[in-house]
Amino acid sequence: MEMELSHDAEEYIEAIYRLQKRRGVAKTNELANELNVVPGSVTNTIEHLKKHSLVRHEPYKGVRLTAKGEKLALNIIRRHRLAERLLTDILNAKWSDVHESACKLEHALTNDVVSLLEKKLGNPKFCPHGNPIPTEQGVIEEEESVPLTGIGLNILCRVAKIADGKRENLLRLASKGIKPGVSIHVVEKKPSRINICIAGKECSIKYYEATNIWVKPVKVENHALQK
Repeated sequence: MEMELSHDAEEYIEAIYRLQKRRGVAKTNELANELNVVPGSVTNTIEHLKKHSLVRHEPYKGVRLTAKGEKLALNIIRRHRLAERLLTDILNAKWSDVHESACKLEHALTNDVVSLLEKKLGNPKFCPHGNPIPTEQGVIEEEESVPLTGIGLNILCRVAKIADGKRENLLRLASKGIKPGVSIHVVEKKPSRINICIAGKECSIKYYEATNIWVKPVKVENHALQK
C-alpha cells in the first residue's frame, strides 16, 4: 500500500525526521527555518500529516513522527540518498552540489526503480555526504560518530558525515577541504568559532558549521598531536 503525498508533504516528513534525530523533537519554528517557509504554512501541513496518522503534535512541545511516519521518512531518505549517489557516481556531479537536485529527483523514483538503481550503484551503504542509506526493509545503520564540537583538542579524527546537505554549507566546507573520509583535529575552541587542522593546514569554521561535521576518533596511541 503506497500513500500518495505531495512533494511538499514528503519534504516535511524528511525534515521532521532529521530534526527529531538531532533534538528528539521538531519545533515548528525549526521546521520553518529548515524548509525556508513561513510558520503559518508549517501549521497547516502538520495538521494534514496528523490526519494521515504520520505525526503527533503537542502544542508548545513540537512534532514527532509516528511509527507509520518514520517508516515513510526512511523510504523518502532512501530514495534521496540513492538519488545523490546516482548524481555523483554515474553523472559525475560534485558531492557538494547534489542535495537540492536529489530533493527533486527523489519524488520521481518508484520503489522498483530504486531497487534497480541500488543494484546498478553496487549497493552503496552511504550517500556522498557520509550519511547511511536505509535498506529496502527500512533498516538504517548509523556509524558511531560525534559532532566535532564534542571532541577535545588535538585528537585525530576522521570525518564520518556532514549532517547538513544544503549546497551553500557544503560548498563552504568543501572549499576548506572538509569532506567525508578526511583526517581532522581541533586546535582551538572559541565561543563562536573552532580552529581546526586538516591536511596539515589550519583554518577556522563557525561553531554551527562544526555541529554538522560528525567525526570518529582514529584509533592511534592517543598522544596529543603536535601543532
